[in-house]
Amino acid sequence: MPITGIYGPDDFTNRPQAQTARTHVMPARTGAALPMPSLEWTPEVEQATAHLYERVKHVIPPIEWPLMAPTIKAINELKRARNAVILAHNYQTPEIFHCVADIGGDSLQLAVEATKVKADIIVQCGVHFMAETSKLLNPDKTVLIPDQRAGCSLAASITGADVRLLREKFPGVPVVAYVNTSAEVKAEVDICCTSSNAVQVVESLNAPSVIFLPDRYLASYVASKTDVKIIAWKGACEVHERFTGDELRSLREADPSVQIIAHPECPPDVLAEADFTGSTAHMINWVRAKRPKRLVMITECSMADNVHAELPDVEMLRPCNLCPHMKRITLANILESLLTLGEEVTIEPELAVRARRSVERMINLKN
Repeated sequence: MPITGIYGPDDFTNRPQAQTARTHVMPARTGAALPMPSLEWTPEVEQATAHLYERVKHVIPPIEWPLMAPTIKAINELKRARNAVILAHNYQTPEIFHCVADIGGDSLQLAVEATKVKADIIVQCGVHFMAETSKLLNPDKTVLIPDQRAGCSLAASITGADVRLLREKFPGVPVVAYVNTSAEVKAEVDICCTSSNAVQVVESLNAPSVIFLPDRYLASYVASKTDVKIIAWKGACEVHERFTGDELRSLREADPSVQIIAHPECPPDVLAEADFTGSTAHMINWVRAKRPKRLVMITECSMADNVHAELPDVEMLRPCNLCPHMKRITLANILESLLTLGEEVTIEPELAVRARRSVERMINLKN
């Protein structure tokens, strides 16, 4: 059914000013730094990284590899020395995703998988809310983010105070938060969800109405799949909201055989034109199963590169959009993070307890 209402900051005259966040990014630790390794392209580096280049040779030209390989070798050696694990989101570039990451996937996959490893340090190659989620689920581990400026338009669109105002306006209505939110927001809601399980989470609450935040387009997608009345927030992903249905129709006119798959953070007219709609994990699994000849992935550009590296027989057309926040993570600052143990993500204990509860409630939801 259609969304029954959509709200944003301008709808609350008594909305307080944003408070100082209770999640902190700490600078590099004094005395923690290790010496910078050599980053020269040598026969030893070439030999040590040859197997890694095999993974990405279809998406990284040979002329570029000597510029990347020394840093990749240094990162892989340092993470062993530091007893660290590197998590890389599906939107990271191939040299990160395929060559230095230990675990790749969507934001929740990364955080959950990190609970299963014995590493002391987690380096989160993603945006800030992902590092927070990793810290929530791994409170005893050190969580680093290579660039603290790696934010998210969705996470920035709503605050904990906004959630409290929504609860005042709709007393007794449960609140679901997409994982693309800050720890402060997660602490105010009943349960979290991902794009993979959003419909299941909403229906698990057994309520006639649910507040769903912050993505208006994911809320619209959920509303189309359930009889639960959805009250939405006016947030959007700056990458996915730029796609249009007209763009997809033009692609089909140019090549009627092309397959188009889209993320549910896209506007409804985009999803109406897609052959398949799903989360990043579901999109990747769809490509693995279907092996289309020519494909358009309507999401962040680097995911198409990562899939093409794995499945070179699938020709990727790329009318995609880059996430400027994801692209703040680079080989250079991953190396610096491991050398200096910066920047460390910490969450105030009381806030962490409440935020962790909403994430764990989702994880523990029966399938």
